Amino acid sequence: MVTSAQTRKGTILVIDDEEIMREILETLLGREGYDVRCAASGPEGLDLARALPFDAALVDIMMPGLDGIATLDELKRIDEDLAVIIITAYASVGSAIAAMKSGAFDYIAKPFKNEEVLVVVRNAMERRRLVHENRSLRQNIQERYHKFANIIGRSPRMRQVFDLIIQAAPSRSTILIQGESGTGKELVARAIHANSSRSDRSFVAVNSGNLPPDLLESTLFGHVKGAFTGAVYAKKGFFDLADRGSIFFDEIGNVPPETQAKLLRVIQERDFMRLGGMETIKVDVRIIAATNVDLRQMMEEGRFREDLFYRLHVISIQLPPLRDRKDDIPLLVQHFFLKYGEDNRKTDLELTPDALDLLTAYDWPGNVRELENVIERAVVLTPGPRIGVELVPEHVRKAPNFAMPTFVMPPEGISFKDVITDFEKRLIESTLETAGGVQKRAAELLHIKPTTLNEMIKRYDIRPRRKRHVNGSGSDREPNAGTEAPELPSPVGDPPPALSNK
Repeated sequence: MVTSAQTRKGTILVIDDEEIMREILETLLGREGYDVRCAASGPEGLDLARALPFDAALVDIMMPGLDGIATLDELKRIDEDLAVIIITAYASVGSAIAAMKSGAFDYIAKPFKNEEVLVVVRNAMERRRLVHENRSLRQNIQERYHKFANIIGRSPRMRQVFDLIIQAAPSRSTILIQGESGTGKELVARAIHANSSRSDRSFVAVNSGNLPPDLLESTLFGHVKGAFTGAVYAKKGFFDLADRGSIFFDEIGNVPPETQAKLLRVIQERDFMRLGGMETIKVDVRIIAATNVDLRQMMEEGRFREDLFYRLHVISIQLPPLRDRKDDIPLLVQHFFLKYGEDNRKTDLELTPDALDLLTAYDWPGNVRELENVIERAVVLTPGPRIGVELVPEHVRKAPNFAMPTFVMPPEGISFKDVITDFEKRLIESTLETAGGVQKRAAELLHIKPTTLNEMIKRYDIRPRRKRHVNGSGSDREPNAGTEAPELPSPVGDPPPALSNK
C-alpha cells in the first residue's frame, strides 16, 4: 500500500524484462518512500506512462522487442520533462553516450550499488522539481503581465515598470507617472487601473492643458444651473463619472493654480463642490497623474503647488525613453506590424536587417509614438512583405551617428580644448543639415534646449550652408555666380588638425 508520504516523495516507473531486477529496484526505492510501478517490457511501460504521471523512469537498455533507447524516445514524447535513467549491463562509453544523446538524464551500470541508484534517483527528482518550478515561474510571470498587452517591452527597465505597477495597483495611493512625451504614460495609467480592484469601474482620462480654467473646473467637478453664462442646466463632471474608479490627469503640470487648489482638496478630503454650487459631494476616486516636465522646478518657480506635488508624488513611476531601451525596438516593431498589417490587410511583414540597424541606431526623440508612426508609414507604403531601408524616413536614415575618430597623439601634444571645440562645431553643423536648418529639430536630435543650441551657434559663428545646384551644363555652381561655393569640412569625416585617422 502506498502512503501519503511516499506519494509526496515521487513516483517512479521501472521497465526491465528481468523479474529479479524489477523486484530489487521496487524494494529499494519503495523503502526510500517512492511510489514504484513496474513493467516487464517497453510497450507495457509506455502504456503505464500514458495512463499515469511519473516523475522518473528506470529503463533497461537491453530488452527484447522494443529496446531501452526506443522506449526512452517514446517516453520523452509522452512527457518531455520525464527524467529517464538508463540501466545497462554493458558499462561502455558508447551505450552511455547514445542514451544521453537520446535525452536520458543519467545511466546506471550493472552490477550497481544501492546507494549509487538512490543518488541518481534523488538527482533526477531534484531536476524534475526545478523544471516544474521554472515552468510555474514562467507561467506566473505571463499571468502577472497579462494585463499589459499594449505595453511592449522585456528590457530590465520595463520589467521594473511592470513590477511597480503590480505593487502599486491594489493601493488607493495617488501615482505620478513621469516620462518624456511619447513614452506611453497613459498606457501605464490604464494598466494600473486594470490591475486594481477598481478595474470594473470607469477609467476617465483628462487632458489637463487643452481647456481654460473655468471650463476645466466645470469638466472636472460639474456645475449647477446658472453657474455661468450658458449653464442652462446642471451637469455632472468627470469626478462623478470616475467615482469608485480612476481618473487620469495627462500633463498635470498644465493645470492652472486655481484648479490645483481644488484638486488638492479632492485628494485630501475626498469631496468637492460643483462650480457655482454649495453642496459638498463625497467621491471615492483613485488619482493618477502624468507629466513630461520637471514638477520640482515648476514648484521652485511658484508655478506648481508644493503641497499638491507631494500629494501626487506618493508613488512615482519613471518611464524610460526609447533610446534607453533599444533592445525593445524589435518587439515594438513586431507589435506595430501586427496592428497596422491587420488594418491594411498585409500579413507576414518583416524588417530587413539593414532597416532594423537604422531603427536601432536612431535616438527616437519622439519615443514609442514616433516609432509607431514610422512603422505605420512603412506598412502602408510597402508593396510586399519585406520592409527595407528605402521605407525608413529620411530623417531617421540620415540621423547623425557620431563616433570620436581614432588618432595618434603627435609628439608635440594636442590642445584638448581646441579638439573639443572643433568637434562640437562639426556636430552642430551636421545636425543642422540633417534637420534642414530647423534649430528646434536640431536641438531635439542633440537633446539640448533650443536656447542652448542658439547660443552655441552664435559662439561658433555657424552660418547656414549656401545652397548649390547643378546647372544645365552639369557644372556645380552658385546660381547667377561665376565661382563655386566653398564647401564646409565634413562633420565626421576628416579629423581636426593634429589628428590623423588610423
